[in-house]
Amino acid sequence: MPTEPATEKDTEKNPQASTFDSEAFLRVVTEHAGVYRMYDINQVVIYVGKAKHLKKRLASYFRKDVGSVKTQALVKQIAAIDVTVTHTEGEALILENNYIKKYQPKYNILLRDDKSYPYLLITAHKHPKLGLHRGGKKIKGDYFGPFPTVGAVWESLRLMQKIFPIRQCEDSYYRARSRPCLQYQLGRCSAPCVDKISVDDYKEQVNLAKLFLQGKSSRVIEQLVGKMELASNELQFELAAKYRDQIATLRKVQQQQFVSGHVAELDVVGLYREKSQVCVQLLFIRQHKILGSKSYFPVVPSESSDSDILQAFIAQHYLANDNLSQGKVQGNIPKEIVIKDPIEQEEELAQLLSEQAEYEVKISANTRSERAQYLKLAATNAQTALITKNSHKESMQARFVALNEVFELEKGIHRIECFDISHTMGQQTIASNVVFNQEGPLKTDYRRYNVKGITPGDDYAAMAFALNKRYGKLKANPQTPEEHSALEKLPDIVFIDGGKGQLAKAEEFFNQLALTKTPLLVGVAKGESRKPGLETLILAGNHQLISLPATSPALHLVQHIRDESHRFAITGHRAKRQKVSKKSRLESIEGIGAKKRQSLLKFLGGLQEVMQADVAALAKVPGISNILAQKIYDALHDK
Repeated sequence: MPTEPATEKDTEKNPQASTFDSEAFLRVVTEHAGVYRMYDINQVVIYVGKAKHLKKRLASYFRKDVGSVKTQALVKQIAAIDVTVTHTEGEALILENNYIKKYQPKYNILLRDDKSYPYLLITAHKHPKLGLHRGGKKIKGDYFGPFPTVGAVWESLRLMQKIFPIRQCEDSYYRARSRPCLQYQLGRCSAPCVDKISVDDYKEQVNLAKLFLQGKSSRVIEQLVGKMELASNELQFELAAKYRDQIATLRKVQQQQFVSGHVAELDVVGLYREKSQVCVQLLFIRQHKILGSKSYFPVVPSESSDSDILQAFIAQHYLANDNLSQGKVQGNIPKEIVIKDPIEQEEELAQLLSEQAEYEVKISANTRSERAQYLKLAATNAQTALITKNSHKESMQARFVALNEVFELEKGIHRIECFDISHTMGQQTIASNVVFNQEGPLKTDYRRYNVKGITPGDDYAAMAFALNKRYGKLKANPQTPEEHSALEKLPDIVFIDGGKGQLAKAEEFFNQLALTKTPLLVGVAKGESRKPGLETLILAGNHQLISLPATSPALHLVQHIRDESHRFAITGHRAKRQKVSKKSRLESIEGIGAKKRQSLLKFLGGLQEVMQADVAALAKVPGISNILAQKIYDALHDK
């Protein structure tokens, strides 16, 4: 039921504003369950949602008291809405995720994933093959997994070769053999292709391999021990030695290969947020063992809650794939999904996953014991993955490129510096100067400045002081090698943490400096409610405001630099404040040296007694005159 989009004439005054007639739309919209798509004036889908009651859900967007900043921004851009009615909420959930995958709307949480997981497969041939498998389960056999990466599968295959002499060659190679291959010579295959092993003995090794992949390695060892003893009693010492070696390898693997637990099969979903960035970590547990984990970095609009992210991740990860059109997901849905906190429509989503998987699927939140430990591990891995991603050299270079797309500097961006001021009620003021290049933070060039000679609390003067300390000695016409080197280190961009006032001070300073080359000056103003992702950049000169999307790599770089500058400033400020707090108040009084301080403390019995003494008592201290006593009294009592 699409409505007509806004015309060009309607949007001349404000091209971003919508003339969508919500009242007329809501009068005729259906009350059934279904999916809705929202379009902007260019007929681009900007949001996809689902609802049990479409009319009520859509009406909630157009209330006067919509509190979410994200929703307010979305509603302003709506030019048309269409709806698709479904029979059930489950159908709506599937259709919603297929639409999200198709349209990639900017106001939806977007999971970008190839969704194709590798498995270990033991085929159902006369001489079964052990190998890697990806895609639909069309080949008859036993599947083990899914594994998080292909590398994890190859590692497992190499391990299996050392323990079980099962063929891993392709069928065409297997059928063409007339003599054993190199794997047989290395003891990694029993050469069933040329009948070097009986069908029953080979089948026995295959069954042991299946037990091992099911997490029943202790049963495998028990069976091998029995066979070793039997072979020894029958004086088949060479065969007994093979079993012995197999047992030794298995015991070593038992100790090293896997982290084991009591839970048979589940996926654990961990979450970590840093500003507007999110990492979701999926921990795979199959046959009581952690097979590995995989990191996802979904595109998340600002104002999205952790619950929103988890629900979107589970729905898109397990449901949004091409196999849904055939009514079945290709086996990557576990029997249990563990999350930290409950999500909306948890029961409906679990029921839908159960229908797709054709077995019961449970979504567990607020878990304890072993599952809670798995959740903690997943969250830790998510944090590590996001930190690694942000600090990676290639990622940093990509962010520099993205930032230059915003500012369009002719020679590109190679060096960035940022300034911040930290103090407590104007006291112990510290200015920080941090430096980034395309490899990340350049900590050897970091500087802190003790700000002196200004009115306490005057951030503008503090900023001017810091800039003068950093750039004040630069020469417009350098003469010495040192002056040339200093000018070459001038950054391409200087970020000023603050609004137009701080930026104006920086502009005034560089104008007075009159250098032939000056950096681009940019103020970084905190956004509405000081929420990360809502920062505004202010360009020097015309003071043009630039608001970057919360998902922009350029904004992530600005946030990283600004936060590092703030951290460096506040660390120095706290150290200075702590040093001052340990310092005797007598040390700040002019005319009171070490000997007179010692006399005051010794004569009166300590600092507390000095603080409580009146002028007459202070004047009785040897070496303290009446004038000095009055001065000490006034200083200690802030007069």
